[in-house]
Amino acid sequence: MNAAEVLADAFGRIAEEVHDAVAGLTVEQLAERIAPEANTIAWLVWHLTRVQDDHVAEVAGTEQVWTSRGWFERFGLPFSPRATGYGQTPEEVAQVRVGADLLTGYYDAVAERTLEFVRKLTDADLDRVVDDRWDPAVTLGVRLVSVIGDDEQHVGQAAYVRGILLRR
Repeated sequence: MNAAEVLADAFGRIAEEVHDAVAGLTVEQLAERIAPEANTIAWLVWHLTRVQDDHVAEVAGTEQVWTSRGWFERFGLPFSPRATGYGQTPEEVAQVRVGADLLTGYYDAVAERTLEFVRKLTDADLDRVVDDRWDPAVTLGVRLVSVIGDDEQHVGQAAYVRGILLRR
């Protein structure tokens, strides 16, 4: 297995976990908070998808799926098209009230674009510097692993919240 196959496998697992986290839940359940300012499942899945879309589009040199394929309009959120969820307030988190089909539809579109990109990578591509604002500079490999780690944390949080909601 080469590095591109490892990355594709990791992103593929996230897709499965996203679907599992939202399957069968209503809009109300997806927007429910387990504590007054806790993140909701809907926000967590939207956020992890926005981050993946934003970061992969940047390193691939493509437009984000969010804006290029009409997802921004379909979601109808009162945020800038560039918003990814970073730094959002609890009030903004509560504004992400959408159904499971919309969340998984957007995630699947982003995952498809991500897999198209990572499957073509060579091991040498992963050493390309994609952000020199850090010391050491961030390579493509580091950026992709960072996205995977962030996505896994957020989908794990969504699964945890789902478990609590379904056991109440």
